Amino acid sequence: MIVFRDLAEVPEGFGPSIVAIGKFDGVHAGHRAVIRRLEERAAETGARSVAVTFDRNPLAILRPDRCPENVVTVERKLELLGELGLDATLLLTFDEEMASLSAEDFVTEILVAALGVSTVLVGEDFRFGNRGAGTPELLREMGPSHGFTVEVVDDVYLPGSARRVSSTWIRELLIAGDVTGAARVLGRSPDVRGVVVHGLKRGRELGYPTANLSAVVDAFVPADGVYAGWLIDHDTGIRHPAAISIGTNPTFDDVLERQVEAHVLGETGLDLYGHDVTVEFTERLRGMVAFEGIEKLTAQIAADVADAERVLREQTA
Repeated sequence: MIVFRDLAEVPEGFGPSIVAIGKFDGVHAGHRAVIRRLEERAAETGARSVAVTFDRNPLAILRPDRCPENVVTVERKLELLGELGLDATLLLTFDEEMASLSAEDFVTEILVAALGVSTVLVGEDFRFGNRGAGTPELLREMGPSHGFTVEVVDDVYLPGSARRVSSTWIRELLIAGDVTGAARVLGRSPDVRGVVVHGLKRGRELGYPTANLSAVVDAFVPADGVYAGWLIDHDTGIRHPAAISIGTNPTFDDVLERQVEAHVLGETGLDLYGHDVTVEFTERLRGMVAFEGIEKLTAQIAADVADAERVLREQTA
């Protein structure tokens, strides 16, 4: 997938293209349905498939007091979009200049002049341009004179659910630690990626060494607790089963910031320091609690490891 990080990077005569516009935060099941429809239309017409998105939530500029934390970083969003087979993504910088651009100019300068759009796909509630004046109806009005059609994509609902798939729902599930529910809404397991750094080495002292992720990760971190999941080592390409802990280690009360740490099941001598890894969450085993003494903590860790082994074994059986 080609990534254009500025409108000037789009080559002249790039189109025709089928374009989907949106924040695409999390690239969840609803976004994936839009991209599937986009690629179907592109295959039917021979046009390029293109996503147009932004480098931040527009609320970060328009209403910073109401701007939620992103489900994934911009770079992770681009990576996820790239996995879906798109020809290109145009990443627009949403700043004061972009916020002041009229809806009509957004259409003529970005969709028509730069991308040579032939069909635009948007959700019914999508708004764009200065003061959100751009609507699906405006696109329909401008389409005939600029040579494009408009397709409004229906909201996506999970089977048996009356709530539409959204990034807001995903954040709520992750805040509650419901990574299994979040996986259904995302259409993939939630995960975070970072670099393994040195910690206090308490896990090693207790017989369960952990890979501690750096404070900077690329996605929304689920609630404190213990999880079953996987550690994917991008340096070696190996996918390890893991028991994962998120929190501040309340038993010792000497960790100042929340941290993600993963114990690779069945391994005690694995050296992962400095490795680029992804920690993938499969199921929450329990919440985070403080224990009275190391013996009780060690016994609980052993139980957590056994639970993680069971969960992962059942899922891969």
